[in-house]
Amino acid sequence: MNSYAQPVLRTADLSEGLRIVDRLLAIADLKDLEVDFDARISSPGVLPGVLALLPDADWWAEGERAGSSKRGDDPSAWLPVRLSCWSEAPEAVEPFLRAVGDSPATVRWDFNGWPEAPEVGLGEGGTRGAFVTLCAHAGDLELTEPAAGYMVFVHVKQVDAERAPWLAAQVGLRVIGDLDMAPY
Repeated sequence: MNSYAQPVLRTADLSEGLRIVDRLLAIADLKDLEVDFDARISSPGVLPGVLALLPDADWWAEGERAGSSKRGDDPSAWLPVRLSCWSEAPEAVEPFLRAVGDSPATVRWDFNGWPEAPEVGLGEGGTRGAFVTLCAHAGDLELTEPAAGYMVFVHVKQVDAERAPWLAAQVGLRVIGDLDMAPY
């Protein structure tokens, strides 16, 4: 079942985006913390660095083209490609963001749950819907809307929609867009 995501920050400053992510993670139950990466790569200059960092990443050609890591193809022959890698260590975040350069990308922190939010009548949130995503150079989680800078999204269960503005308030922000179903 998908989570629902709501943006809480748009910034041109990566360090500001990462600070807000850190503040959100500081209130979360980080048991079983994992990080997932996703990118749309069009540049032959970017691809080798990303693959060196994430050699086991899955990739596939965009559109109707058949190239993919599952077929054993050479990704540089199939650009642009979509690349995903799951369950990585948090230490890989900044190297990944450097490696993707200006390519649209997301980093999603996946953890055990959100704290209770008694002010809005919510108990602890479980693993489904407990994510934070940083989008780089994209205005959406599907990486289809090019945008300058970075966006931070909080993810919640749809039935716990009130948790998103509550989470934003916990780090001195407010929601800045709609609550939408996340693509994964």
